[in-house]
Amino acid sequence: MAKQRRRPVRRRERKGGPGSGRRKPCPYCRDKIDQVDYKDVGALRRFISERGKIRSRRITGACRRHQSQVARAVKRARELALLHYVAEPTSSTGRDRDRDRDRER
Repeated sequence: MAKQRRRPVRRRERKGGPGSGRRKPCPYCRDKIDQVDYKDVGALRRFISERGKIRSRRITGACRRHQSQVARAVKRARELALLHYVAEPTSSTGRDRDRDRDRER
């Protein structure tokens, strides 16, 4: 009979790191809000990045149901001009200034 080799069992240790910790509670479930309102621009701004993109569930902590409602509400608010599609330009670098100068001519 041949000897069977035993491989060491690898176990991942869960002592911190980027994936550890509790998930954030959904802000709408925590406050027992059933529907996301597209007219509540202040609440919707928390779900939009500085560049104007809709943040993911991983970042916002929203549950699947409310995240889809948030996305729909943001799109609806943008359509009705309650929210911007893109972020406001904050400061221009030298290259962007040259481009703007060419437009003025």
